[in-house]
Amino acid sequence: MAADGVRCMLMRGGTSKGAYFLASDLPSDPAARDDLLLRVMGTPDPRQIDGLGGAHPLTSKVAIVSPSADPDTDVDYLFLQLGVDEALVTDRQNCGNILAGVGPFAVERGLVAPAQDRTSVRIRMVNTGSIATATFATSVSDVNGGVVDYDGALAIDGVPGTAGAISLDFEGTAGSSTGALFPTGAVADDVEGIRVTCVDNGMPTVLIRAADLDLSGDEDPETLEADTALRERLERVRFAAAERMGLGDVSEATVPKLVLLSAPRHGGALATRSFLPHRVHTSIGVLGALTVAAGALAEGSVGRELAAIPDAGRPFVIEHPTGHFDVDVAVSRSGDAWTVERSAALRTARKIFEGTVFPRPRL
Repeated sequence: MAADGVRCMLMRGGTSKGAYFLASDLPSDPAARDDLLLRVMGTPDPRQIDGLGGAHPLTSKVAIVSPSADPDTDVDYLFLQLGVDEALVTDRQNCGNILAGVGPFAVERGLVAPAQDRTSVRIRMVNTGSIATATFATSVSDVNGGVVDYDGALAIDGVPGTAGAISLDFEGTAGSSTGALFPTGAVADDVEGIRVTCVDNGMPTVLIRAADLDLSGDEDPETLEADTALRERLERVRFAAAERMGLGDVSEATVPKLVLLSAPRHGGALATRSFLPHRVHTSIGVLGALTVAAGALAEGSVGRELAAIPDAGRPFVIEHPTGHFDVDVAVSRSGDAWTVERSAALRTARKIFEGTVFPRPRL
């Protein structure tokens, strides 16, 4: 199979880009599959010059899609994050940006029949068992059969131009990886001498006030990445917080993420700088944004005192290095138990190429 190439579709999903595969087109053995995908993406190599990867974690991603084994959903979606300069393949997190392309891909590959005007695809995110419904524009005719309409007027910061809106409505994201929205049992904890909020609304995340690290919170990603002392301090916080969150040893994992928070500067609810965990996101991920909003809405959290909480019915606008990301999140509390009442976002996606990818030979 590797010598002959593998059927693949390269898609932009939200502010990420990844290779999308049918599970049936890949080896069933996880080790053989991961080896193949590393060679497809050109990992390990800082430039990923011999593969599809774009030399950044945001463009070194894979979606594996199959008919769902769950009668309540249409397709199963396994997300894999691949390293860039290290031979790493991990399934310990979801990706909401790559998720934006899963519904269109399912229609493109014939797993879901398109409807006239709009099609909804229920997606089981295999990494955590959460469910998302993606709804997007399609058309059906005697001429084209059924196609996805990728064109539209929605602009998302971090992506040039506009494209068709894809609404993503999430179910069961709270505690998806850790078992609780606030997995330590508190909305704020002291970790390595820093006050943090550990929260999981689809993405295990540690929220930290930028000021507590002597930062303003509006630094550009390159400046933050170049600060070796900051990186080492954040890694200590990440390891210690992961233990409290029940994630164990995360030295070979990309979760939990770390998000620095500061007061909004451009009319939003909160300003962010999101670590992946070592590179800094040029915007913010979908599930990361939903998690930040849920954490900041909770009274007593490190984000609550910084945030300009929107009125009911208004989006929670998260500022990031290249603009803003609007999400619709609501939480409620009964005693010590927190519940996420709503998690939704709008994204776009685009098919870039469809064809056969040829993995590099084994080194």
